[in-house]
Amino acid sequence: MSGRWGWDDWGHPRSRPVKAEGGIKSQSKRGAFGESWWAKRWIQVLEGFDIGARLARGRSYARKGQVLSITIANGKVTAKVQGSRPQPYNVTIEVKTLSKSDWAKVLDALGRQALFAAKLLAGEMPQEIEDVFTEVGLSLFPAKLGDLKTDCSCPDWSNPCKHIAAVYYLLGEEFDRDPFLIFALRGLDREALTSRLGAAPPAPVTAPRPVEPLNARAETFWGESGARIKDSLGAVEIPREPAALARRLGGFPFWRGETPFLDALSPIYASASPRGLDMLLGPAARTE
Repeated sequence: MSGRWGWDDWGHPRSRPVKAEGGIKSQSKRGAFGESWWAKRWIQVLEGFDIGARLARGRSYARKGQVLSITIANGKVTAKVQGSRPQPYNVTIEVKTLSKSDWAKVLDALGRQALFAAKLLAGEMPQEIEDVFTEVGLSLFPAKLGDLKTDCSCPDWSNPCKHIAAVYYLLGEEFDRDPFLIFALRGLDREALTSRLGAAPPAPVTAPRPVEPLNARAETFWGESGARIKDSLGAVEIPREPAALARRLGGFPFWRGETPFLDALSPIYASASPRGLDMLLGPAARTE
């Protein structure tokens, strides 16, 4: 009976998870999780554990939205996962952080690589960055089982269980959106990393220029003709690219929708833009 669909490895019928409402759904509907090289490396860490069918069930949990919440802090991830019992299970993943002296070695090595530092400051993860960690005797990703400590409140004796695996997979997708979360799990968040990489000697202090008072006469302030600015808004038109600002901000953390965040948002922007233009300028403005 072992291994048959609907049965566990000991011949017992599998329990079915309670359907979760508003859970975090993976963007991967089939196949591998993660698109970037760093997300795939994180998944390799998970798949390096010999947990058999729990990997497949973890993927299923991640795709169905059984993970209700995920919180990431320096060196620690906490999550709630809806399993077969009414009360969600509490999942904790702790990653061994690097010491201050270790981070000093890494930052010193990165500082000597101008291209690496420039890419990181621009929000890009250079693939060769793992070599920098290796050169100073460290690793960016957990290198061994002892670098990870996981726990789940479920009754499954196996660790990691399917609930932990589901969180692992969703973290991989989140790394696609923000690669700096990997640094945070190793003990240095994005703000601290970029500020230390971009630290520069302070600029020399110069005496402030004297402030010239404004002329109180309105005609002088507005010009000799006394004309007012007729159009303070400038050109008002529908953007050529919908949701341009949202695209600059990137994906929404732990998106819960059925479709990717930007794909879901773009049609709303495209529909709202003409209505906003009509309200501001009137319907006739678009036909002129």
